[in-house]
Amino acid sequence: MKKMFGTLGLLAMTMALCGVCGAQVSAAAKDAPKTVTSVLDAGVKGVEGEFVPAAEAMPEDKYGFAPTGGEFKGVRTFAQQVKHVAAVNYMLGAAILQEKPPVELGGENGPDGIKSKADVVKFLKDSYAYAHKAVGTITPDNLIGEVPSPFGRGKSTRMGLAILITAHSFDHYGQMVEYLRMNGIVPPASRGQ
Repeated sequence: MKKMFGTLGLLAMTMALCGVCGAQVSAAAKDAPKTVTSVLDAGVKGVEGEFVPAAEAMPEDKYGFAPTGGEFKGVRTFAQQVKHVAAVNYMLGAAILQEKPPVELGGENGPDGIKSKADVVKFLKDSYAYAHKAVGTITPDNLIGEVPSPFGRGKSTRMGLAILITAHSFDHYGQMVEYLRMNGIVPPASRGQ
């Protein structure tokens, strides 16, 4: 009996706390994404808003930059970082949609023919547009349905692949920030702070 009253007491306190903060939650909730699709797409939009300006911030003559000292031997150049993320965006989007990527990728490093900064940035922007298209098809009904992994390792859920678009992009964004700073460029997301 004591255990039941303890549980009821805890439940009552939780409800009271929820009531106190309910107004704050309600105010914030009206601006919050309302669907699974919008939550996942907001993640893609957020990373795109950081990644694309960082790609645009590096001057064309520095697109071939890669650190060489210390433990940086054999790392991707700045352009290769951007192309890799774009190629993987396409791969993940295609897996979500269960179709072939709409462009020839040449693997995880992107097409060899894309070399100029303008072409690399276009390839990147187009990859995010495709990622938005793919994430836009995710619903509560297909969210955890398994699809073949684009990397040939079993299966993944559409939600997992959508989250990976954001996580993978931010992983490489962190590396690009270092490349920008090594070249005396403040990343756009850090300007004015």
